Amino acid sequence: MSTQQLSSLYGELTRSFDARPSDLNKCGKLLAQLKVALIETGLIFPQGDHKLEDLVAARDILEIGAFWSIRTKDVPSFDRYFSQLQTFYNDFSSVLPPSKREYPLRGLNLIRLLIQNRIADFHTTLESLPLPADELALNPYIRHPVNLEQWLMEGSYSKVWNAREEAPAEEYKFFVDSLIGTIRNEIASCEETAYESLPLKDAATLLFFKSQSELLEFAKQRGWQVNLTAGTVTFAHKGEEKMEIPKEKLIANDLHYARELEQIV
Repeated sequence: MSTQQLSSLYGELTRSFDARPSDLNKCGKLLAQLKVALIETGLIFPQGDHKLEDLVAARDILEIGAFWSIRTKDVPSFDRYFSQLQTFYNDFSSVLPPSKREYPLRGLNLIRLLIQNRIADFHTTLESLPLPADELALNPYIRHPVNLEQWLMEGSYSKVWNAREEAPAEEYKFFVDSLIGTIRNEIASCEETAYESLPLKDAATLLFFKSQSELLEFAKQRGWQVNLTAGTVTFAHKGEEKMEIPKEKLIANDLHYARELEQIV
């Protein structure tokens, strides 16, 4: 593909992505073509000499791809795009002009690590960000995942829930929703262990459900028994594992050891 064709597709992608609402289907098709073009031109992992405008275009394409992945709820695709962007963010940071999409994407990556419970990677990634500590605290895209991590460690799940409405970008809500799903399952496991049953209203409050229908769907997935008349939910407890003790074998062994002791004495 010629540079002129790449430029034309890049312009079409930008227009489709910036449209309100974005044309996600068209963006997906254009991104597939553009990634092939970036590979052919050596811009997917650039080495050597490249024109500044070509590097900027390649970075923009990959950034749009990362945001497109979140909007289409494709986390593995986001991982690939973000990995490919590391060359531009790290190796070409002194050459390329700053990107307004860089820190929103870095923040999304941090939340992704939280969802996957990769806490060590979260802190390593946070410490490697090319910003002083005081500037990181002021950056809304980084402050958001940092707060989420702190609240998770504290067990302040209500703050995590409220953080959805404080998301610095719409794409953040997708990952926060995923985090809430993980938290709900953790709380549900605790409820199953601590209680035999709960009033429906209390269960909904603990699990951050706004409507009874949401709770009923969740209860069905967990195998809970719901009594709408009594207004209660009964948790499905796993039956206690029964350990069979081989009594006859133990007695036989004891008698055998006793005989041996008598012979020794």
